[in-house]
Amino acid sequence: MERTTVNPWTWSLDLGYNQGEIVSGQTQTLYCAGQTAMSADGKPEHAGDMAAQLALSLDNLEAVLGAAGMSLANLIRLNVYTTDVDLLVQHYAVASRLAASKVAPPTTLLGLTRLAIPTLLVELEATAVG
Repeated sequence: MERTTVNPWTWSLDLGYNQGEIVSGQTQTLYCAGQTAMSADGKPEHAGDMAAQLALSLDNLEAVLGAAGMSLANLIRLNVYTTDVDLLVQHYAVASRLAASKVAPPTTLLGLTRLAIPTLLVELEATAVG
């Protein structure tokens, strides 16, 4: 897979994402369901703790990627949904974990009134190419 970044402006790089990416030569595309702070047995975890929910959501996303033979390095799109944008921004360690994987996928952050389960604060939805 070859990735070519598209950044007519550079300000987004400081926030950890590219404006766009051209992906060529891909062999498979993985569309991930939204990943939240759910335990392996489907129970919501870390009520009221944005940092812990964000970390577990990213761990769960990595588990889905890993089960498909991929990693964070394969992400080409990331959508972040949260019930509290300001709180999420304070705890947004996702950018550093993506940077460690040498990837900055185009990302959208959306504030919502709630997620499917009321105690959940954040959900990560991704597309990966391998």
